[in-house]
Amino acid sequence: MGKFLTVMTHLHTLAGPSVMLLYPLYASVVAIESTSKLDDEQWLAYWILYSFLTLMEMLLQPMLQWIPIWYDLKLALVAWLVLPQFRGAAFIYEKFVREKLITKYGARYFRDKSSPPKVSVKPSEDWTD
Repeated sequence: MGKFLTVMTHLHTLAGPSVMLLYPLYASVVAIESTSKLDDEQWLAYWILYSFLTLMEMLLQPMLQWIPIWYDLKLALVAWLVLPQFRGAAFIYEKFVREKLITKYGARYFRDKSSPPKVSVKPSEDWTD
C-alpha cells in the first residue's frame, strides 16, 4: 500500500504541469498550424484565463494556503478549461470576458481587427531623397 500511495503522490504532482502547461502548449502549436479559427480562439482564451488565474493565485496566496484542497480545485478548473469536450476557456471568454469588453468598448472595436490600421504619414520637410 505504501508504494501505491507514493506512485499516486507522484502522479498527482505531475498532473498539474501536464494539464496546465504541457498539453496546452502542444495544442497551441497545433492550433497555430491548423486553418481552423475555433481552436485558435480556444487556446488564446485559455492562455488569457490561465494568466489571470495565476496572477490571482499569486495575489491571494496568503489566503489560499489555508484551503487544503486548493490545488485539486485549481487542477479540476484548469482541466475543464483545457479539455476539448468542454471547451471551457472559449465558453468563459464568450460569456464573460467578451461581453464585458463589448459593453466597455462597443462592438465596433472588435470588428475587422485582423487588418492593420490605416495610418497616414506626412513626409517631413527635412527628409531628403
